[in-house]
Amino acid sequence: MEKQYLTKDHLIGFENYKNFEEAFTRTQSPTVKQSNLYNSKDTGVLSQYVMHPFWNWVVQFCPKWIAPNLLTFSGFLFTLATFLMFAWLDYSFYASDPDHPEVPPLPKWTFTVAAVFLFLAYTLDGIDGKQARRTGTSGPLGELFDHGLDSYTAGLIPAAMYSIFSRGARYSIVPFRMFFTMWNVLINFYLSHFEKYNTGVLFLPWGYDFSMWGTILTFLIAGIGGHEIWQFRLPGGVTTGMMFELLLYISSLISNVPVVLYNIYNSYKNKTGHMRSFPEAVRPLMPIAIFFVITLVWVLKSPSNIVEKDPRALFFLMGTVFSNISCRLIVAQMSHTRCDAFNTLLIPTVATVALSIWTQSVLLELFLTYSLCLFTTLAHIHYGTTVVQQMCRHFKVNCFSIKKQSD
Repeated sequence: MEKQYLTKDHLIGFENYKNFEEAFTRTQSPTVKQSNLYNSKDTGVLSQYVMHPFWNWVVQFCPKWIAPNLLTFSGFLFTLATFLMFAWLDYSFYASDPDHPEVPPLPKWTFTVAAVFLFLAYTLDGIDGKQARRTGTSGPLGELFDHGLDSYTAGLIPAAMYSIFSRGARYSIVPFRMFFTMWNVLINFYLSHFEKYNTGVLFLPWGYDFSMWGTILTFLIAGIGGHEIWQFRLPGGVTTGMMFELLLYISSLISNVPVVLYNIYNSYKNKTGHMRSFPEAVRPLMPIAIFFVITLVWVLKSPSNIVEKDPRALFFLMGTVFSNISCRLIVAQMSHTRCDAFNTLLIPTVATVALSIWTQSVLLELFLTYSLCLFTTLAHIHYGTTVVQQMCRHFKVNCFSIKKQSD
């Protein structure tokens, strides 16, 4: 019998989510409980005054027979294609490093393609919800599908962008520092859903639209002038890689973390959230904290110095396991069920790290790393496809097609 990841409680929670959403949409009554709805707030200036008007215009050209999830998945494939292109042409992040002239630089067209692909991914991600409302197919499956794939792209995009600056210290940051930068991006994505788990409202970060446009324009400029255009130093010896690193940390410390804490505090003060006890409220932080500690111990004690030996494999592994942890949190917050305190993919990860450190074998560590990448990827794909199939069966819908066109 095929493993089923969604329990009866999950499905009941999703059913309540769907019923409340439909009731609120139909009545627009303030008396309808909204804690289980896709209740989100987007107050970003760029989002409100530029992107949403643009997406409202674009979605008009999308035929109504196209399922919203097809748009979502197509956008994800553009992001994945960007990551795979750079993985193929610049696996070790040396192509843009002037200290490694033996490695051929990336052609300008690769950066242009990346800019176009990410713009398309960003646009498709922006219109999928609007297409759902146009076609009358809004529902929990679409939200789960959207945010689940977003959790994977959170790790793919910064890893792709690293190829512009390379891993050299002259104009960029070394892989060890990129490890923390990656974690900064992942944690900030996770905090938004941790926030909704407690408040019932998804407050969309201001920094998301600016970071997407910053990434797209950075690739586009490199496509025009080559990666060399980003190789300069600011006063004080600040490299361009350090500049982007600092921008990400500053954005996190100013526009995201304090806002998340403030919104959670307000939900308790005004009694508008789920009012969980402190141990239950912080429960979603446990698996992500454990995973961070595991990877940190690994990069500090690795016999092969894995973060220098193969940073791409490490970053991809981090993104994959992170996405699985995030998806389970998203399932919990949407179905209003208890979040997992531990993720089973951490077991083979711990085993890999422990065996590598214990044996001090470089070859064994690399073999275990690549095996773990393959295993966690297949396990995560199985989890995602199984959950989607369960949702489709339960709600009697198709994922990538519209069964019946609404009026």
